[in-house]
Amino acid sequence: MARRTVTCTINGIHREYSVDVRASLSDMLRGQGGLDSIKHGCDVGECGACTVLIDGQPFNSCIYLAIWAEGKTILTLEGLSDKKGAISDIQQAFIDEGAVQCGFCTPGFIMASIPIITRDEVASRDEIRKQVAGNLCRCTGYDKIINAIEKTQHKRIEEKQAK
Repeated sequence: MARRTVTCTINGIHREYSVDVRASLSDMLRGQGGLDSIKHGCDVGECGACTVLIDGQPFNSCIYLAIWAEGKTILTLEGLSDKKGAISDIQQAFIDEGAVQCGFCTPGFIMASIPIITRDEVASRDEIRKQVAGNLCRCTGYDKIINAIEKTQHKRIEEKQAK
């Protein structure tokens, strides 16, 4: 079994792991990184439960080889908390809007929503739906999830304009 060292930044921390060249990024993040927000759902890139941001873009980590993460910056749900461990505004919005039921899909949906909520302009509900189209939920339905994302983007834009 061939191994390779992967050096990358995960949630703002420089990391180095020795990985099997066939290992997925989700295996590295969960197994060696201890990051439990990355869920193993379908393992074929269809459900989005393993979504992480790589250099600011959402990817299904189950079909992204760990060795491809060399030199990359990776953000997971754990990286959204502040230094005191308080959850982020998007996580709170998911709670407030009842967009969590079993919670299995929630980390992937939240990570897929980051490009929308960090924009300087308001995305339409259709744009939000397209952004998270690679993520599946079998419990809550999608309206509550879209509401949470929409609420957070509006809040962030209003805060920027107030400054």
